[in-house]
Order: sequence, then structure tokens, then C-alpha cells
Amino acid sequence: MLLYAKAFGIRLEIIIFILFALIVLLAVLLIMTFKKLLYMNRKYYTIMSGKKGLDLEEIVFTRFKEMDKVKSVTKKMSKEHKEAKAHVDSCYSKIGLKKYDAFNDMAGELSFSLAILNNNYSGVVINAMHTKEGCFTYAKEIIKGESFITLSEEEKEALKKAMTVEDEIALMTTPVDSDEYDI
Repeated sequence: MLLYAKAFGIRLEIIIFILFALIVLLAVLLIMTFKKLLYMNRKYYTIMSGKKGLDLEEIVFTRFKEMDKVKSVTKKMSKEHKEAKAHVDSCYSKIGLKKYDAFNDMAGELSFSLAILNNNYSGVVINAMHTKEGCFTYAKEIIKGESFITLSEEEKEALKKAMTVEDEIALMTTPVDSDEYDI
């Protein structure tokens, strides 16, 4: 008669078989981990050994120095860009012209109103009225698109043209879809 030993209500042979299976599984996992470790060690020693390893360290430090230089140049360029933008904003870049006949007995539209503005819509409107006796010129200051002196209709039109010149340029440079026109 065979004696069956039991532990925790399970036969001893089953417990031994389960433990043996776990040992085999752990051995396989240990071998796989060891292979990966060997592979990583080979890679590490290849990179870090000899002249190549020293070169790599030197390259990394050189790149950090270069990045610091790039940061300082970027800060300098940003400052210069802000200064240049402030200068450009103060330059006169918006111009509007309205030619007209100042008097009914004159022809040829020799009179004109000329608006010259910067990016802040500040500048001057120059009005030249041509008569038989001569030409009379007036200038009116414009601050942020407004004049404290009453503007004539021609001066208002020249000012409007100067203020919308960018919109007109955008319309002229926008490509035309060939689908819109049937030719």
C-alpha cells in the first residue's frame, strides 16, 4: 500500500511538479535576462572603450557649448529684431493719393491730397490746391488715424487709401482660382 503524503490538502507529487515547473520557468527567464545584459554590456563597452568613447564624451560637451552659444545669439537676435521692428513701425510706409480738380474752372486734376502714415497710422496729410494764380499747400497732422483739424473729402479719401493700402496689396497678390471664371 502506497502512502500519499499531503500538504495543504494537495498531494506532495503535484506540489513538487509545480515547483519544478516554476524552477524551469525562472531558469528560462534568467537566461533571457543574462543574454540581454550581455548584449547591453557589449554595446556599452563598444561605445565607451578606446578612442571612440573619449570622442563621444568630447562631442557631447562640445554640443552643450554650441547650444549655449546658440542661446546667447538667439537672445541677441531677438533684441535686435525688436529694435528693428520698432524702427520699421515708425517709418512711413502707408501712402494714399487722391487727385482732384479744386475748382470747377480748372481741369486736369492738378490738385491732390497725399496721406503719408507709419504702421501706427500717424503721419501727415498734404493737400495741394492748384489755381490759376498758383499752388497752395497745406499739411495736417494725423495721430493714430485721426486729425484734430477738419479734413476735406479729398483728404479723408487719401487718408482712407493710406490706411487700407495693405488690404489692397493683399487683394492684388492673392492668386485667382481658375474655377471662378469660365473661359
